[in-house]
Amino acid sequence: MGRVEGRSAEDTRQLILDAASRVVLRDGLAASLESVAAEAGVSKGGLLYHFSSKAALTEALARELYESFRRSVHAAIAPDDDAPGRLLRAYVRVSIADAHDAAGLHDSVALAAHVMGEPARQAIAHEDGQRWREDLDADGLPSHVVRLVVAAADGVSVAPLWGTALTTEDLDQLERQLLDLTTGYRNNGTDTQGKSS
Repeated sequence: MGRVEGRSAEDTRQLILDAASRVVLRDGLAASLESVAAEAGVSKGGLLYHFSSKAALTEALARELYESFRRSVHAAIAPDDDAPGRLLRAYVRVSIADAHDAAGLHDSVALAAHVMGEPARQAIAHEDGQRWREDLDADGLPSHVVRLVVAAADGVSVAPLWGTALTTEDLDQLERQLLDLTTGYRNNGTDTQGKSS
């Protein structure tokens, strides 16, 4: 099974990553490169062209998990929102949307658990966390607001895994409350009444 005519190298790479996600969810890290190639509809050689080893594939899969969330957050930034906290508001919207999708959330967390167990993959998580800290610190809000809102958004986005008591209405109300916490600040970290935070 060679490269399909008209499909770019990047398309093929993404096709393999998507297939790897499904196979790792089904088989865990015991998944073979052959099974991933078969799922993707490419030859093993085609897979190895993009990912030189199973370790390279699982590293790319781990990175894709984080980059997918980051892309979703940036896509959720309201085009007309130029106020401080615009990135954090998008972060909240995506996190709450994830909490509404319990099945998708379960798959994401299960996949992360499979691919993040090794120290090299944990370093990827640490790098991503550091990048979010830097990006959100530069978003124009006081650090205590960022900490509180991120902790709540992150917590609620995994709560369905533990049988959360939050209803759909609770999640909608929580989203509004978290978004409200991010408004009313100027770029200098003071609220609209001039109070420093």
